[in-house]
Amino acid sequence: MLPEDELIQEECGVFGVWAPGEEVSRFTYFGLFALQHRGQQSAGIAVSDGRAIRIYKDMGLVSQVFDDQALTGLKGHLAVGHVRYATTGADIWENAQPALGPTPTGSVALAHNGNLTNTLELRKKASEISDQKIKSESTDTAVLTALLGAYGSVKEKSQRDETKSQVDVPQTARGSLIEAALNVLPEIDGAFSLCFMDERTLYGARDAHGIRPLVLGRLARGWVLASETAALDIVGADFVREIEPGELIAIDSDGVRSFKFAQPTPHGCAFEYLYLARPDTKIAGKSIIVARQAMGAALAKEYPIDADLVIATPESGTPAAIGYAQASGIPYAQGLVKNAYVGRTFIQPTQSLRQLGIRLKLNPLREVIEGKRLVVVDDSIVRGNTQRALVSMLRAAGAKEVHVRISAPPVMWPCFFGIDFPTRAELISSSMDTEAVCRSIGADSLGYLTLEALVEATGQPKDRLCLACFNGEYPMPIPPGTPVPGTPGATTC
Repeated sequence: MLPEDELIQEECGVFGVWAPGEEVSRFTYFGLFALQHRGQQSAGIAVSDGRAIRIYKDMGLVSQVFDDQALTGLKGHLAVGHVRYATTGADIWENAQPALGPTPTGSVALAHNGNLTNTLELRKKASEISDQKIKSESTDTAVLTALLGAYGSVKEKSQRDETKSQVDVPQTARGSLIEAALNVLPEIDGAFSLCFMDERTLYGARDAHGIRPLVLGRLARGWVLASETAALDIVGADFVREIEPGELIAIDSDGVRSFKFAQPTPHGCAFEYLYLARPDTKIAGKSIIVARQAMGAALAKEYPIDADLVIATPESGTPAAIGYAQASGIPYAQGLVKNAYVGRTFIQPTQSLRQLGIRLKLNPLREVIEGKRLVVVDDSIVRGNTQRALVSMLRAAGAKEVHVRISAPPVMWPCFFGIDFPTRAELISSSMDTEAVCRSIGADSLGYLTLEALVEATGQPKDRLCLACFNGEYPMPIPPGTPVPGTPGATTC
């Protein structure tokens, strides 16, 4: 875990459960605990007992936000939960999720993972049809909640273009949140995996590209939705399937119902395989730890080197480092110790203090690395500051040579779909070739995994992956002037 300005930030994790007779707030608590790596700034749970929705949320980690008293007070049979990382400066309680809003027939609580690209257009429409106050800095989630809540209201109907054909829905779904979602979701551009609920029904949806993951699991007495299969494992749910791109599902006493609101054009995020997801998760049937070890093995074949030890930048570089060691025959060793008790929010204003921040989180084991030729495996290089500091620390601890290997291609383009990369100008690989980056970080050699090898390790066809951060080929048009997440004017979940 490194200083926040060097981390690849994930944004959010979502969880939902429908399980009459179970303590759904505690299921959700454990599910969010399993998804804590996807967001550490706030956490929240909304629960319904069939009559009213109650929400408890606050800033901090799941274990800091919830205690036994808080969970005991959240009684009901269905729930949605959320962990958040904010890519804008609006790291405040009001933006913690789930978001709550009124509907013509009750309420909606919504949790969102992803990032929208037409928020300005959606915000304008929400301001016109919703009775809620939509601010210029309103998050994607607040806008989505307002749009879903306003559909079918008197104000929305009065402004609806009746010449525009509405989505045909089953007679039993007329006037429900299902009808609202089937009409609102096709108008949304960008990436979204949603868990939301009204007083009686749990819903899940993914954008047509399926950029962010969302899976369905089965409990003995209910159903679960989660960002990752690891969260299903934690709560004892059996994996059923992934929610399909462009699919809306509804779960209640009538069972699980599926609706298609968009033609699927799958482009799952490659960084989920590389970094974002837990190693014990599966995506599209592929084990993440197996994929990362395969990336490391491919890296050893593409960039071999005569060295004494392979070490990882913990923890994200560890599976690839093990794969590199196994394929190369070079012994793997723990060369860096990570302090697990330093949070992700450590930011210091000066370079000297930032270097100290790195030392607080990672410290080299001199007894292991002194006099050794090292292969240091990491998952990516963002600005280069961290690798530069690490190489310096390893040399100061007595490393004879430091060869950096990255289990991904150079990150050259920003992400608009849910990862907080810097702007392109700040991405070191966008302005430097490999040799220049190597000199900049002070390594003896530097090797990046090729795009072809990365794709092969995921087990997915290239045309079913979003690889935009590596090749600039976005799976959908990005409107001119769309702010990069993390920059002024950008809003996210």
